[in-house]
Amino acid sequence: MLKVLFLCTENACRSQMAEGLVNHFLAGKVKAWSAGVRPSRINPLAVRVMAELGIDISQQWSKSLDDLPDQNFDLVITVCDQAREQCPFFSGPTAKLHLGFPDPGRAAGTEAEILAVFRQVRDAMRAQILPLLQEKISQFSNS
Repeated sequence: MLKVLFLCTENACRSQMAEGLVNHFLAGKVKAWSAGVRPSRINPLAVRVMAELGIDISQQWSKSLDDLPDQNFDLVITVCDQAREQCPFFSGPTAKLHLGFPDPGRAAGTEAEILAVFRQVRDAMRAQILPLLQEKISQFSNS
């Protein structure tokens, strides 16, 4: 099984949504975790927009790398520029990849406008991350 870590600054929105998407849609093929270089708390709007897809991330929590079980990840994906700049060194054959997404937690406007930003980021992540990991699964299986 492919082991993937999503790394973001606060582990509040993007990395949490990515973890939920992957563990839901690629269950049994990929196991995903998320962490932050400066963890805070999961954003309730991230929980809300994921629930719209039938994905419950309400039991996930914001964590640092120190909070994760001792894992050797096959792939670390940074989902924000700051995490890419501060990404720690991973020993072994861990591959690193950067896929930057805007921070929906910084969206301003009415609740409807902010939710629209969260949905746009969620949908962009789904459209980019899932096909990428499907490809990685086949490469991982063949090695």
